[in-house]
Amino acid sequence: MITPVILCGGSGTRLWPLSRKSYPKQFLPLVGTETLFQGTLRRLSGPAFGAPLVLTGEDFRFIAIDQAQAIGLEDARVLIEPSARDTGAAVLAAALMHEATPEALLLIAPSDHVIADAPAFLSAVAAGAEAANAGRLVTFGIAPTRPETGYGYLELAEPAVTGSPVPLKSFREKPDAATAAEFVASGRYLWNAGIFLARAGDLIAAFEAHATELVAPVRLALAGGKEDLGFTRLDARAWGKAPSISFDYAVMEKAANVTAVPVDCGWNDLGSWDALIAPGQDVTTHGAVTAIDVSGSYLRSEEPGVHLVALGLRDVVAVATRDAVLIADRARLQEVKTAVAALKKSGAPQAEDYPRFHRPWGWYETLCLGTRFQVKRIMVKPGGILSLQSHMHRSEHWIVVAGTAEVTIGDRVQLVTENQSVYIPLGEKHRMANPGKVPMYLIEVQTGAYVGEDDIVRYEDIYNRS
Repeated sequence: MITPVILCGGSGTRLWPLSRKSYPKQFLPLVGTETLFQGTLRRLSGPAFGAPLVLTGEDFRFIAIDQAQAIGLEDARVLIEPSARDTGAAVLAAALMHEATPEALLLIAPSDHVIADAPAFLSAVAAGAEAANAGRLVTFGIAPTRPETGYGYLELAEPAVTGSPVPLKSFREKPDAATAAEFVASGRYLWNAGIFLARAGDLIAAFEAHATELVAPVRLALAGGKEDLGFTRLDARAWGKAPSISFDYAVMEKAANVTAVPVDCGWNDLGSWDALIAPGQDVTTHGAVTAIDVSGSYLRSEEPGVHLVALGLRDVVAVATRDAVLIADRARLQEVKTAVAALKKSGAPQAEDYPRFHRPWGWYETLCLGTRFQVKRIMVKPGGILSLQSHMHRSEHWIVVAGTAEVTIGDRVQLVTENQSVYIPLGEKHRMANPGKVPMYLIEVQTGAYVGEDDIVRYEDIYNRS
């Protein structure tokens, strides 16, 4: 039995404007109808796998568990990282959680990769399990299809044979074009996929030998951790003292007992918009798009009401969302992160904020914002309950457009059904909940001197938010 350890952090800025800090790419359906995170969970489920352990941040804990449950995985465990510390501390935390069972096999995988040939990948995992059970630290490398300069490489001690474990000679950083061509021609190099397999005890021993500075703070963070609504929350103070370093740098590049398994499985890390261009297609489109005399391009519209029309384009990526549009030369897609940094510096909310704000109870989005008013659309999932709250500077009108809302205003509790509305005076304590079995939607109209999200006095919250 293998325990999947799913690393579910990261900001995904290279796929801006669709992927943003507040809602990164692993939670988006970039390929197919399921999100990348759901695809990872589904791929690492079945008779060979135990319950997945998901490591993610505070902001994504409910999104992760909701998406897992949406595909029928009710047993997923979530470990909350109080702050970003790269993959080194995360992997060690997962290993220490299994310290009582040192023979337990842990498969450490990112949550935002695409693997087209799942059976080929699982076959490689089975081959890697034999090496891991013999005490090896196993990494999975992708058979290169081109001289790629955007990936790190694994240098093998002997030529690669797909699916057969090979001793690893070294890790190599992202090369220039000429060096990448040499790597591919030699037959001894693989792309570094960032996927690892090892026994918990061997991982702990490797950290104690090569990254001792991580061991004490991560142990303390686990020891001081608390259960919170079914999640395990690491101690923030101890976790904050752990150095921020990747698992590759902390352990794998220093360990001597490393084995690589070559895999040919249609792997893609979706590191840029270029990765979504379909092989052999002159133009790849998604959503409401009309392309006229376009070649070598990727065109995507995320809003049904925003029709993207491209005329006479060559080697361009154009992505339209409700609040932002990216138009970029394909040769410069690695600079999207620089563009996002510039937006953040200028104070543009589009740099990090998604137009739809996800909350433990559902989500909301602003439809119209003006002087002294704001109109929102709100979805409350079945069983969802907003906090009991009041506002200092605004009053609100709620109009239910689908489902049934249980509304508390002061001491009065009432059911509000479709096409009914209620008024919440300024300063009045209030809350809404969805007692039904289907999502509830309502339109909220706010009026007042200030309609910012920080105008909330919170009295009770079932989700333990501060």
